[in-house]
Amino acid sequence: MLRDVRSVKRRLTEEATSVVGMLEQALSALWSLDTAAAGEILKDDDRIDREEVAIEEACFRVMTLQAPVARDFRMLTFILKVNADVERIADHACSIAKVTFKIADDRPRAWPVSLRELGDRIPIACHGLLRAMHDENADAARQIVVGDKTIDRLNRQLFDEVVEGMAAGTLSHRTGLLLFRLGREIERIGDLLTNIAEDIVYLSTGEIIRHAKKRLRQEMGQ
Repeated sequence: MLRDVRSVKRRLTEEATSVVGMLEQALSALWSLDTAAAGEILKDDDRIDREEVAIEEACFRVMTLQAPVARDFRMLTFILKVNADVERIADHACSIAKVTFKIADDRPRAWPVSLRELGDRIPIACHGLLRAMHDENADAARQIVVGDKTIDRLNRQLFDEVVEGMAAGTLSHRTGLLLFRLGREIERIGDLLTNIAEDIVYLSTGEIIRHAKKRLRQEMGQ
């Protein structure tokens, strides 16, 4: 692999690690409704935006000056796609931080069970994805793709919990809508993790599994 390609991949891994840290901090600030900590997360958004652009420019520079082929070209296209998805995860982490400010004024009596489980599962999936990306491990990436079904189920469960809470009067309509928004933000992060995992499988094996989730779940017994 070209030395410059390895360098850009390392830079992407560092960016992704930083974004996962942002997400974990955003969730921690949410559970404690720590608006000061939420504000610190928002300050990192511009830095991630700049790094996304810098990584993209580095990829284009290598493509233009070194005309990579085969494995190197596949790696660069992988970096370009994943770079964009990583930046979007940072955007969702910032959205979670912004909701923290809004919900702090009307705290729920208790967090919905499904929302807490979503908040627990997503960081674990993120760290699994970082390992799979570093190792270019297709099997580990497939596990993340299959696990997205659980995230979708929990998001649907959250909708039911929020509706029940509003109907029972234990949640204000404003807070209920904010809780549902949080579920959507986390669910979208799950979708982006799945996209990246699918790209890892392609990078490692050349197989496109984007439209083969049902078959993949059957093969993996899930």
